[in-house]
Amino acid sequence: MTQFNPPFEIHVHGDVPLREEVAFAQIQDALKPLWQYAGARSLTAAAESAYEDEPGIRFDAAAHVLQMCWTVSGGEDFRQVIEETCMGLNEIASAGAALEVSFYDAEYDDEDEAAEEEARDDFMMCFVGPTPAAIMQVQRDLLVQDVVHIMERHFDAAELSDVVLAIDKLFTQRFDALVNSMQLGRPPRGFGGSSGHGGPRKPRHLH
Repeated sequence: MTQFNPPFEIHVHGDVPLREEVAFAQIQDALKPLWQYAGARSLTAAAESAYEDEPGIRFDAAAHVLQMCWTVSGGEDFRQVIEETCMGLNEIASAGAALEVSFYDAEYDDEDEAAEEEARDDFMMCFVGPTPAAIMQVQRDLLVQDVVHIMERHFDAAELSDVVLAIDKLFTQRFDALVNSMQLGRPPRGFGGSSGHGGPRKPRHLH
């Protein structure tokens, strides 16, 4: 449950492809940590976002895609909630997908010139998928997109093939380490979501 005075507005954004046989009841069960956190008794009751201009949580039955553009009030405990949600989505996802989770400081007023403290905004990426390989594939694809986007300011795209190969090599090494650790019964290092702190205050996602 959220705190009495939630310090953050938390925005969850991403599309998760689901297996064709997945029914609404399974989606509701996978997302139970989210709708319970919002204080609702069902996914339907919690599906609307706190902002009318956001579509909230929707299931496109024709495309078999779970679409999330949803804001809820909450605190740091939401990090555990989104991790539990991702574990549930792993069971019904048909491919790897990324979820962006943004924490916006609800008490920060950027129009208050007298404010001396910076906003406590934060951001984290979470990844879901039916297998570790599927999750690593989407992680790899996002990293390549980010790196190429930055480097294309200075180099032609054709010059960046070696950079992409280096990234692929790193992920191959990580996947091999994951397989070995699973065989030995040890949890892998460096596997899962990532977060970032600081930076300028950003507007809410409006997709």
